Amino acid sequence: MLEKFQNHIDQNLPFLREGRLLIAISGGLDSVVLAYLCKKSKFNFALAHCNFNLRGTESDGDENFVMQLAKTLNVEVFIENFDTENYAKTHKLSTQMAARELRYNWFEKLKTQLNFNYVLTAHHTDDNLETFLINLSRGTGLDGLIGIPQINNHIVRPLLVFQRQVLEAFAKKQNMAWREDASNASTKYLRNKLRHEVIPILKGINPQLLQNFEKSIEHLKDSRSIIEDRIKEVSSQIISKRDDGNLKLSIDEIEKLNNSPAYLYELLKNYGFTEWHDVVGLLEAQSGKYILSRTHRLIKDRKHLLLSKKIKTERDSIEIQESDKEISISLGRLVFIKGYSDFEKGKNLIFLDLAKLKFPLTLRKWEKGDYFYPSGMTGKKKLSKYFKDERFSLLDKESTWLLCSGKDIIWIVNHRGDNRFVSNNASEYRLKIELK
Repeated sequence: MLEKFQNHIDQNLPFLREGRLLIAISGGLDSVVLAYLCKKSKFNFALAHCNFNLRGTESDGDENFVMQLAKTLNVEVFIENFDTENYAKTHKLSTQMAARELRYNWFEKLKTQLNFNYVLTAHHTDDNLETFLINLSRGTGLDGLIGIPQINNHIVRPLLVFQRQVLEAFAKKQNMAWREDASNASTKYLRNKLRHEVIPILKGINPQLLQNFEKSIEHLKDSRSIIEDRIKEVSSQIISKRDDGNLKLSIDEIEKLNNSPAYLYELLKNYGFTEWHDVVGLLEAQSGKYILSRTHRLIKDRKHLLLSKKIKTERDSIEIQESDKEISISLGRLVFIKGYSDFEKGKNLIFLDLAKLKFPLTLRKWEKGDYFYPSGMTGKKKLSKYFKDERFSLLDKESTWLLCSGKDIIWIVNHRGDNRFVSNNASEYRLKIELK
């Protein structure tokens, strides 16, 4: 087992030999074997154990076991206690999902703060088969059938190619001790039901089940690779970047494709969307319609779908004093320069008649009913009409700032000034404002 493990590392994961590693350890068979294999392979590692406080004294027993194991292996150990049930209730998650989220968030924190290169988990082939069957039973695409990735950013699973029975045989031969989680014997959870009731039947039908499963996974990965190549090919025709850094997808180009919903799935799957019927529905929806994932928003805007991160809460208004030289907003920095100045042209700057301004000025977002007197025109215009004429998307409207003097709009920042305040040659004092 040790020789096979080391050969596997040298052939497929050689970077682990030079890295500073953090092993996620529960005290169970799999993670204990991983810790011993890494010790015998002279890896540079520490242990990280989560006490989820879900099994009373058993949870505390696991923690004590891991602390003793760290002494035996002469490695550093980190322990964290979680109020998992309260976290699950607060975040409206199942207990299992809450534990998973807490665990990986903590690992990420440890990795960043203490400069670990990789986090190792002890998932093995049997875990992979269980995950495959869970995803299959719930309905999934090709990604769900590929199973657990061996490398996922900084998360590495060195035992994924080994079967549990091989790990157990090695542990017994080496007289290793480990902790048994009593909850693993319960068929309350789907994974345990598959492990104890379904998979044994499948193995009885075909003793080579795990070996054949591994071959199938490799075939599916090959198919995944072909799809990825095709997606890269079409994405350059469909996706472009807006000036604000967000992405836009051409609806015309999407509709040229055979089975466009499948392409939409591949293009957007990494942004957290799950209601794919609604995603496809946006192609025919009215402009302004949108759907949300946990992290992103997808908006229908005429002939494009606009993809953006969810907008973080931003101050509704900002006061600007006459003494201010610079103000930071989401668009950049507004720089204020008083006095005489030669006129320059550009949407990102404006010259105002200082005598007409009432300080403090205000920066705010637009509201229904807003209007201004566009520079270069006579009469007033509603902002809603201006936005429509200028073909502003919903994203554009939300990111637009208005500079105001009292209740009057002075400048649609980075777009258009107001005739009543724009400086002219008769202005004795001017205020230049530039967006940088």
